[in-house]
Amino acid sequence: MSTPVVTRFAPSPTGYLHIGGARTALFNWLYARGRRGRFLLRIEDTDRERSTPEATAAILQGLTWLGLDWDGDVVSQFEQKDRHAEVAREMLARGTAYKCFSTPEEIAAFKEAEKARGVSYPVFVSPWRDADPASFPDAPYAIRMKAPRDGETVIRDQVQGDVVIRNDTLDDMIVLRSDATPTYMLAVVVDDHDMGVTHVIRGDDHLVNAARQQMVYDAMGWAVPVWSHIPLIHGPDGKKLSKRHGATGLEEYQAMGYPASGMRNYLTRLGWANGDMEIFTSQEAMEVFDLKGIGKAPARLDFKKLENTCGHHIAMEEDAALLHEIEAYLAAAGKPALTQTQSELLHKAMYCVKDRAKTFPELIEKAHFVMVSRPIVPDEKAAASLDAVSRGILNSLTPQLQNASWTKEALETMLNAVAAENGIGFGKLAAPLRAALAGRAATPSVFDMMLVIGRDETIARLSDAAV
Repeated sequence: MSTPVVTRFAPSPTGYLHIGGARTALFNWLYARGRRGRFLLRIEDTDRERSTPEATAAILQGLTWLGLDWDGDVVSQFEQKDRHAEVAREMLARGTAYKCFSTPEEIAAFKEAEKARGVSYPVFVSPWRDADPASFPDAPYAIRMKAPRDGETVIRDQVQGDVVIRNDTLDDMIVLRSDATPTYMLAVVVDDHDMGVTHVIRGDDHLVNAARQQMVYDAMGWAVPVWSHIPLIHGPDGKKLSKRHGATGLEEYQAMGYPASGMRNYLTRLGWANGDMEIFTSQEAMEVFDLKGIGKAPARLDFKKLENTCGHHIAMEEDAALLHEIEAYLAAAGKPALTQTQSELLHKAMYCVKDRAKTFPELIEKAHFVMVSRPIVPDEKAAASLDAVSRGILNSLTPQLQNASWTKEALETMLNAVAAENGIGFGKLAAPLRAALAGRAATPSVFDMMLVIGRDETIARLSDAAV
């Protein structure tokens, strides 16, 4: 029986959740969920000066918005520091680590001397590696891992392929500092081992760390996880993603009105492919997502493609779920909440406003006719269609609407007849109707608007405009 898959996402709470981090979390979530495995969350909060509760809360909120649920409690790396120190001392007892009494000044002097000899990246060789314990001074010491001096370390990576690193380029890294605090390199390995992580899927900026971390696994006799280092996300210009390219924090995308399902779809395809599969649900993605589909080259952020993908998801989404997410978007964007009447009417109008809307602001603009209340103040373009002739037609129309059958077919028949009676095409009648019903020149069909707001409100709006 194979070992159940366990993945993890381990962000540092020193700022917002970067979109690249969100994609990493998504890949881990998809891989675990598609194999009935577990997806764990660890907050790497050992940097006490920069880690903040607010950043942790923002990370959890961002993952929740994106729909990435995790298993079990959130693990704090800082709270495991005693366990990390315990492992460092166990390595010492095993002989795979040693006490190093070298001072920072001695290490700096060694590196300066090496650079003076023309060595670009000097590897510190501690004089205490094989020292006789009898010679140990009564002084603070760090614990260093005994890295192999000869041969190579091979990282068998599912994305990058085999990555070979010469062992003579790796120093005996510190695993426990002289103040008894563990280093990041040790903490990550101990946490992943203790959490039962089987697959480490993370950004390729961590690839350089993998060789040293793999040595810790070997030193402790632990099974090495499956490595997968994924390329970073670049901007449209091919350069590292930054603020100049637009939004980089996940919460910004929610506040701009992108639906979570569309973001999941887009981020899944950002650097991963499965044939010509473009638009899909998360369930469909779980069924086919694998590590082999991840490309080696950095992916480029494409806002047009993001909007196109989100437009498909807005059209696919159930109306009630869409309304719920729009309300969350308004809160995230700091906009006024919907009134009960607006909420009810928007839910009723969803069928005629969600198609071809790529973002929630676009959808809300299409639904302007249910967001406003009388008296409707038309914008400049719409007001131009309300001349004396069109107002007269609207005035003559209102009595006929009192007794009309309130179905799309009946309204269409009646309004076309009114246009013909006045010697105009329906388009000429539709313009003042749009202005009266929505105050806009571009709206859903006038029949849909009339059906959504109902007979009484339709007649009231047309009467106001006819004055």
